[in-house]
Amino acid sequence: HSINSNSSISHSVQVQRAESLGYFAETHEVVTEDGYILQMHRIMGSRKSPRADNKPAVLVVHGLLDCSAGWVVAIPEKSLGYILADWGYDVWLASIRGTRYSRNHKWLTTKDSRYWMFSWHEIGFYDLPAMIDGILNVTKQKKILYIGFSQGGTSFLVMASERPEYQEKLEAAFPLAPASFMSHTTNPFIQLLAPHANNLNELASLIGMHEFQPSGKLLQTIAGKMCSDPIIGKLCSSLLILIAGKNDKQLNTTLIPEILQYSPAGAGTRQFVHYAQLINSGNFAQYDHGLIGNMKQYGHIRPPKYNLDRIKMPVYIFYGSNDEFVSVKDINKLYNMMPNAERFLVPYKWFTHLDFMWAKNVDTMLYNRLVSLMERHRKNLLTSN
Repeated sequence: HSINSNSSISHSVQVQRAESLGYFAETHEVVTEDGYILQMHRIMGSRKSPRADNKPAVLVVHGLLDCSAGWVVAIPEKSLGYILADWGYDVWLASIRGTRYSRNHKWLTTKDSRYWMFSWHEIGFYDLPAMIDGILNVTKQKKILYIGFSQGGTSFLVMASERPEYQEKLEAAFPLAPASFMSHTTNPFIQLLAPHANNLNELASLIGMHEFQPSGKLLQTIAGKMCSDPIIGKLCSSLLILIAGKNDKQLNTTLIPEILQYSPAGAGTRQFVHYAQLINSGNFAQYDHGLIGNMKQYGHIRPPKYNLDRIKMPVYIFYGSNDEFVSVKDINKLYNMMPNAERFLVPYKWFTHLDFMWAKNVDTMLYNRLVSLMERHRKNLLTSN
């Protein structure tokens, strides 16, 4: 995997924003084995924790339709990217293939349908290894930590089971609401669409819609202006709540205009279809191409299940009891299939899926606990590195 440092890459909004808040930040690029060019935004120091060599590195991976910006959109005390930098970590915020900052490819453009022939399986199989190797290459460390929210947790499970050698490069992983088994999803919107996913996918292919577009400049401007209006703002929150789950009490609605400046940040239709397949089948398995496609791809009529008992490294799973996407039952099933996992329920009964990123009290409800578990591994990292 080749990596470029920030000298040749234009500064992103994240980097400018981080610098304006007194953080040291830069942009890096990696190239995956299948040709995708991905950006990572690195925060390597702050006023509280000045730049230094040998800080423990952590790769932080966003969820579906988000990008690296999601981790730095709130005030520094509530944004995980800044919290980790203040704690003395070398923070690498991923933007995976197809999202706003990672839309380049060695030989394809996003107008080419072949560019979009991926789901979160490829993100786990290609993107995460390229980023991990890139970070190890720049920092000259032997191991790093991993945090992944939602799809960032899914793709970690894919990588750790399909390319188990990468477990050697991680000291510990912290999946936040990882979507894996999904048969107990209660979101009405998703329940309505999931059974029709394969038909919708065929329809999307027919009309040449291979991606869920990132919010364009016009939409960003309109959304930013309109959602800050007190009355229309209520509508913006209602839409988010419809998709993300009912809990007005914690969703930080003042962030919504900010979030809509960059989100949705882009995704391929296959990522959605692959999740719908998990909901319909009750399995955590590779992409279902249909009988003939599966025979061609896998040599079987059904897609292979991910082998979770291969994941022997320390994994700390965080989950919420009011999460309409990743239910407690499905998390328990995942936990029981992993030999070395621990699970932590967020101690607030209304905690929803998006609260992992943007709850008003996300620092006290979740991030403090997360950091204290990471601190357990700091000593190991310093000795192994």
